[in-house]
Amino acid sequence: MTSSVPVLTIDGPSGAGKGTVSQRLAEKLKWHYLDSGALYRVLVVAADRADLGAEHESQLSRLAASMQVEFRPNLGDLVQVVLNGEDVSGLIRTEACGNKASELAALPPVRAGLLDLQHKMRQLPGLVADGRDMGTVVFPDAVTKIFLTASPEIRAQRRHKQLMEKGLDVNLPRLISEIRERDRRDAGRAVSPLRPAEDAFELDSSCLDIDAVVDQIMQRLREVCVLES
Repeated sequence: MTSSVPVLTIDGPSGAGKGTVSQRLAEKLKWHYLDSGALYRVLVVAADRADLGAEHESQLSRLAASMQVEFRPNLGDLVQVVLNGEDVSGLIRTEACGNKASELAALPPVRAGLLDLQHKMRQLPGLVADGRDMGTVVFPDAVTKIFLTASPEIRAQRRHKQLMEKGLDVNLPRLISEIRERDRRDAGRAVSPLRPAEDAFELDSSCLDIDAVVDQIMQRLREVCVLES
């Protein structure tokens, strides 16, 4: 797949800061934004309304490809997610929706339908795509590919802080263990394993704040002549 529309891909494990960094870059560049992980949750909402269950694989694939989805970054707040003109941000962030999304993500026809949808979201002036396989599978011809990571300890600390701010009592050593196990599972899965693209720039955010990460990625974009100096 080739296109004249530039794409910046931000891949990496959970907790590396992909979402915040990607939203800031989309705002800075005035490009469209894609949160690929949220698409499965959006599909859950659309499937519920169409009365389709996981057993309806072919129908789910067609539904996935036909959805009209828009991600509207809100700096300092959660991204607004719009499905067919309706704000579904609250609906997709429930635990029940997340559980159903995991079920749908295991279905190859669903992944194929969402792949078509993601390709359609590649529109001028450009796209910032946040996910796990954006640079390896979805947009292999992206002008710049970033693999954003951080140590399991740092990612666990970030998650611990988020949960504590929500009033939840969580065990930090357990979070570290869970993140390491998730990394192992994601890297070893048969479909779209979590790994950097061969031509990706690997960026460790462990000792960097958000502004520093954004600045480094903007510099990478300038180096490939996507942006004016």
